[in-house]
Amino acid sequence: MTPSAEPGPLRAGHGLRRDLDLLESLASAEAQHSGGLGVVRLAQLVGREKSQVSRALKALAAEGVVERDPDTLEYRLGWRLFSLVAATVENRLVRVAEPIMHALSAELEETSHLCVLRDTDVLTLLSVSGHSFRMHGWEGRGVPVACTSAGRVLLQEATPDELYVRFGVERSLPELWTRVQEARRIGYASVRDEFEDGLCGVSAPIRDFRGRVIAALNISAPTERLGDRLDAAGHVTAQAAGAISRQLGWGDTVRSPVAGSGHVG
Repeated sequence: MTPSAEPGPLRAGHGLRRDLDLLESLASAEAQHSGGLGVVRLAQLVGREKSQVSRALKALAAEGVVERDPDTLEYRLGWRLFSLVAATVENRLVRVAEPIMHALSAELEETSHLCVLRDTDVLTLLSVSGHSFRMHGWEGRGVPVACTSAGRVLLQEATPDELYVRFGVERSLPELWTRVQEARRIGYASVRDEFEDGLCGVSAPIRDFRGRVIAALNISAPTERLGDRLDAAGHVTAQAAGAISRQLGWGDTVRSPVAGSGHVG
């Protein structure tokens, strides 16, 4: 059978395979290091004619699967692909985290929360109660990043310039930077009566297979009940966050928080 006589599904399958080859090349270490790849280099990597690669990339760019840098004219993975991946990762994150959160909440007898960063807010994806006291209404709710332990964990990979762009002059950025770095050093963040009077909490980072912080595992409770054991709760929460991270593919061993390091908040 000549190529022109191939059945439609077979031709479509070959086209999909060629597109996947291009996407895999754009996801390679070389592409990530350089910020993108040009048509010539991509043609070399996938073993196709430059004109074929160019046409395929234009079609993928029209759908947002790849994007072209207007200055370098190199291609990189696009917003639509990242959006799909983010949705998938978030769903898997919830599935992996929930049983570990149940165990954590039962051990501490407090409510645990799974949180992610959304602009200048911390968004709660899931809340699990460890006893009859339940903090209602947190799921789907956004709270300010800077005054929460979860926010300080989620900002661990931000640079001072990124903090300024995100928050401007809303609060003391040097103070925020110091507290974020302290949380990074000891493995968890804690706050006491900052977000809300009479409320305290601890949070630890959850990492993906690349080691990037993608979520925070949080324990929040009235200060009168949790305040005297924040450090102990921080240690246990960091261990639970490490267990979630390993199930998401993070290969490093979880770093133990420094004993007796005191509170961040």
